[in-house]
Amino acid sequence: MTDSATALRNVEPGDAQPLVVLQDVNKRFGDLQVLRDINLTLRRGEVLVIIGPSGGGKSTLCRTINRLEPIDSGIIFFDGAPLPVEGRELARHRADVGMVFQSFNLFAHKTIFQNVALGPVHVRKIAKTESRALAMDLLKLVGIEDQADKYPAQLSGGQQQRAAIARALAMRPKLMLFDEPTSALDPEMVKEVLDVMVGLVSEGMTMIVVTHEMGFARNAASRVAFMADGRIVEDNSPDEFFTQPRTDRARDFLSKILTH
Repeated sequence: MTDSATALRNVEPGDAQPLVVLQDVNKRFGDLQVLRDINLTLRRGEVLVIIGPSGGGKSTLCRTINRLEPIDSGIIFFDGAPLPVEGRELARHRADVGMVFQSFNLFAHKTIFQNVALGPVHVRKIAKTESRALAMDLLKLVGIEDQADKYPAQLSGGQQQRAAIARALAMRPKLMLFDEPTSALDPEMVKEVLDVMVGLVSEGMTMIVVTHEMGFARNAASRVAFMADGRIVEDNSPDEFFTQPRTDRARDFLSKILTH
């Protein structure tokens, strides 16, 4: 692992303050309540995998932490302070919270290298030479350094998603949010993206991952949260959740997805 990549490690010895805290968070879209009294704490170095049926509020929960969705009530703390509402403070917060979506959201008119290298210069005010070196380190980290001069349309879906991960990491975030990062990929491309994510886990990256990949949830998560109907129904260790779910709702969900 290169020095730049190792700098992504975000666990500080003796740092016990939670990185993310949600208290009584509620969110509506018109008459539909998508988050109901969400209480959640995430400590540095933890990997929280959120699973559950479609429409349960998983993606919305992720987006509230990055303030892509404002909440209606409750409060969210990040790194000890309430989420900023607007302006430079919000831009700084979003730089601290990397996000990878189902769609890759790469700049189509820029090369893969440019996609990764430009953000740190413009947002973090990192020198161009340092940003270029970091970009190449990260492209090596995700295994696509040989694609640096290509444009997104020239890459496979898996390669594009790995580029999106590298771009998010280039901002040196304190937290990475993954919102179903493999759901738009062909099956053979899923593993290459999950392998990158497992590598980030081993580096100590704090992560919240919304996914249907149960193998990743079992093997890479610190905790698994099960969401349904806008609520966190269970929050437990992977072993406890998959072998001894506490609620009928979770047992029913697992019986359907683990028997096929």
